[in-house]
Amino acid sequence: MKEVSLSGSPRENVGKKDAKAVRNAGNVPCVLYGSGEQTHFSAKLLDLERIVYTPDVFKINITVGGKKSSAIIQERQHDPVTDRIRHIDFLEVDDKKAIKVSLPVRIKGSSPGVLAGGKLQQVFRTLKVVGLAKDIPAEITLDISKLEIGNAIRVKHIELKGVKLIDPANAVVVSIKMARGAKKAEVAATKEA
Repeated sequence: MKEVSLSGSPRENVGKKDAKAVRNAGNVPCVLYGSGEQTHFSAKLLDLERIVYTPDVFKINITVGGKKSSAIIQERQHDPVTDRIRHIDFLEVDDKKAIKVSLPVRIKGSSPGVLAGGKLQQVFRTLKVVGLAKDIPAEITLDISKLEIGNAIRVKHIELKGVKLIDPANAVVVSIKMARGAKKAEVAATKEA
């Protein structure tokens, strides 16, 4: 899992008025929980946008008032009109406890099925996994270089060391479907034979 650093300022008051003042100052109200006590703090909107608006999953090293913690984003709230980040909940990561995250799915290679006129369909852009933070990879990479038309990679075909996939085992992640152009070429080849 990729790591990134974030610094925040402790919030003394909690509530709607205080949260509005924090947002007006160009910051985002945040909460860090998981170790028993909650830490309320604010972080710069620009720093959080670099972490939130990306498909990557980060282990975030948070520094608030001299105290350092490692966490992941548990939940976030956005403004329904502007899509601006309004609030983020961080879950503190314990090296001995399993966490659940959604990892991005990346595709590599050239499929012979696509070269023959098939259409690549990626059903899942992310897959949910459970495992210890140290075992969770940055992404799930699928090699499609052996996929022909009609073939697919399902969740049960993906092997990751130290982590468990939560999505249904039979769910199709990537497949090569028959395209119209491929059908016409197949019919023409059949007529010639």
